[in-house]
Amino acid sequence: MSKRGPAASKKLLTGLIGAPIAHSASPAMHERAAEALGLRGHYQLIEVAGADATGLSMMLEGVRRLGFAGVNVTFPYKEAVVPLLDALAPGAAAMGAVNTVVVKDGRLTGHNTDTTGFARAVAPLLAQSGNAVAVIGAGGVGKAIAFALASLDVADLRIFDSETARAEKLAALLAKQGGARMAASIEDALEGASGLVNGTPVGMLPNRGMPVPAALLHDKLWVADAVYSPLITPLLAAAQAKGARIMTGRELAIYQAADAFELFTGLAPSTEVMGEAFDEVMAARSSAYHAA
Repeated sequence: MSKRGPAASKKLLTGLIGAPIAHSASPAMHERAAEALGLRGHYQLIEVAGADATGLSMMLEGVRRLGFAGVNVTFPYKEAVVPLLDALAPGAAAMGAVNTVVVKDGRLTGHNTDTTGFARAVAPLLAQSGNAVAVIGAGGVGKAIAFALASLDVADLRIFDSETARAEKLAALLAKQGGARMAASIEDALEGASGLVNGTPVGMLPNRGMPVPAALLHDKLWVADAVYSPLITPLLAAAQAKGARIMTGRELAIYQAADAFELFTGLAPSTEVMGEAFDEVMAARSSAYHAA
């Protein structure tokens, strides 16, 4: 454990900016991790839909002034917050997306723990497969996933987004790190691929869509989804039915949260404790869903 950070019993105020975020497991994970380290943590959901640059700037100014150690940022603001911050960590600057904002000495610094978290989560799958991976989505999460895969030396990275310009831009950003290219279609992205990652919100409740046609899935493919509500998305259910190995959004959610917590506090949290909190949230949500 790092010796930096707040002393035991100190209050810790963090939070999440995005919309919709009522489903987030982040409050449980962060507050439980804080408790295990002797901190009195409160994680505030800041749900504001449709905020423009002025609205986001006002929220960030509140974070700066109200005693927050930092906040996470999620859909749809991971890219929009970038020009509103005082500084960016190198990784966040390279991809132009932020999911963690740290407050220190009145300055807001952007980081991206989706990248570090996904790298930790996906490494075991990559160790057992070929080196061609399709990433669907080139927004904030898709960018972080693609940079994580590039950091793990994936030699053949295919990026597809329904907005061609976004996929083209991300492929160009990754060109310095190896073999990334924009895919012309989902079929093109998956041709000969050993892995597939959904970096879009498609499949997140209440949405029950699939970002990839089930006909393109097969048992030689591993499939990962950044969505964790539900844990088994329609994409993952279809992949399982085809005999593919799958990875839910659980590990990404836990590891990105743990890396963010350490940035906020200087203390390394227990991923086991955070995982238990995550699992309790998901179990309660599943029970409520089936009871409805």
